Amino acid sequence: MTTPDMPWGTYAPGMAQLPGTQVPGTALPGTPPPGTPGLPPQLAPAAPAAPAQPTAGSAATRSGRFTPEAARRDVPVLQRPVNGRPVVWLDNGATTQKPRQVIETLAAYYATANSNIHRGAHTMAREATELYEGGRAAVAGFLGAPSPDTIVFTRGTTEAVNLVAQSWGRANLGPGDEILVSTLEHHSNIVPWQLIAKERRARVVPIPLLPDGSIDQDAYADLLSFRTQLVAISHASNVLGTVPPVKEMTALAHRYDAKVLVDGAQAVAHFPVDVQDLDSDFYVFSGHKLYAPTGIGALYAKPEVLAGMPPWQGGGNMIDQVEFGRVTYAPVPHRFEAGTGHISGVAGLRSAIDWLSSFGREAVAAYETALLAHARQALAAVPGLTVLGDAPEKIAVLTFTLAGHDPMTVARWLDQAGIAVRAGHHCAQPSLRHYGLETATRASLALYNTAEEVDQLAASLTQLQLQGAG
Repeated sequence: MTTPDMPWGTYAPGMAQLPGTQVPGTALPGTPPPGTPGLPPQLAPAAPAAPAQPTAGSAATRSGRFTPEAARRDVPVLQRPVNGRPVVWLDNGATTQKPRQVIETLAAYYATANSNIHRGAHTMAREATELYEGGRAAVAGFLGAPSPDTIVFTRGTTEAVNLVAQSWGRANLGPGDEILVSTLEHHSNIVPWQLIAKERRARVVPIPLLPDGSIDQDAYADLLSFRTQLVAISHASNVLGTVPPVKEMTALAHRYDAKVLVDGAQAVAHFPVDVQDLDSDFYVFSGHKLYAPTGIGALYAKPEVLAGMPPWQGGGNMIDQVEFGRVTYAPVPHRFEAGTGHISGVAGLRSAIDWLSSFGREAVAAYETALLAHARQALAAVPGLTVLGDAPEKIAVLTFTLAGHDPMTVARWLDQAGIAVRAGHHCAQPSLRHYGLETATRASLALYNTAEEVDQLAASLTQLQLQGAG
């Protein structure tokens, strides 16, 4: 039972172990399975639909576990029509659609287990706390983190980067220090560094790209120096799909005692991540790009780095003692989670992790790689279409221009066929300006997309070109 002098979700002797938490002397387990003791049974994640019979040469044939049809049956919104056509959701880089397991978990939480967490002594408070802290353990397992205590819940990638900038950055940056930021980055991994650099009189230094959209590694090596305090790099670009050699870049930065923050917002849904293998000091991601609800995300930080960071926001849940003359703070990670957290969001994030992991991460990655190859071939046949970026390692993101048509016109045309893509600057203007562009159209693929949907995209774009030519 939680007691008044145990304010951060600690537990009295004899209390049931939290789902998925680490027992001293044992390795951190992976994602807790449905039905784990301590998790309210009404919130145990529903099992995914049974996979369909595999077709010859499919990812399911190789893995025995995965087909896109199995994933599609779990995602209700994919069954709705748009403009009289079955929806083709190719806007996954902006947000992914949610499986029924996640939707049902959210409904079950509010219907049966809604409570605030940590300080309550009653049954539902204990259940909600177990659910929340079990979600922390699930994220740790998902990222290969050494302990749940290295995971801080945030509203998403943007808040996580701002947390690091305002806490670690304010404590460690000074005049003349440099923050290296790749030109691939989303604005959420650029602007927070610009803000703190201006305050601390440090400098943000861009790392240039090569023509294929990969990071110029020679330039990166030349830019590193003992003035470098932090390197901010994307694990996968939201515009070009580029997957940089993060592990190697991190090792090189560490030679200069620089910290490394990796933006995993576009990576975690597409391939397995092991933060200990990467050796990154910080790793951030958003739940809504991982089939989870909006408004929930996480920051991983190395234990010794997190322990040295001061609080960023103040309020309830992050304190030890408050007096008007002094304040002491809760231990990590709770000192960074001021106020009531997104409890239902954590429940949904845990359910999304369970759902994605159930298919086999390697099988999903192999399928998406094959789908990307098919998409590149299909789009290559569209007259006047140019795909941006051809880095050796990519996720299934295709940002393109279509001769004679501005991106918004292209997106509206596709929408009439029920095909959802993104048009604009994609909150990554430096990446587009590398190609002399201000806007472009983006199709971003996920595990529930199919070759048939890609073919529909290519056919609709070809029709638009032929119509224009006529």
